Amino acid sequence: MDMKMILPLILLQAILMVIGLFDLLKRDSSRVRGEVKWVWALVIVFVASVGPIAYFIFGRKQS
Repeated sequence: MDMKMILPLILLQAILMVIGLFDLLKRDSSRVRGEVKWVWALVIVFVASVGPIAYFIFGRKQS
């Protein structure tokens, strides 16, 4: 594959990961499902593009 096609996907993954981790770090543990922030951090980092999306959909408690 051409690097021009892969680069936007890599950038999108990096942006999602940074935004997800930043949001997780600034949240109180009581506002994260399961109240175990380190597990969500591992999901965000190691589950590729699906990890940050899963955190935003399932990991955050609505206020």
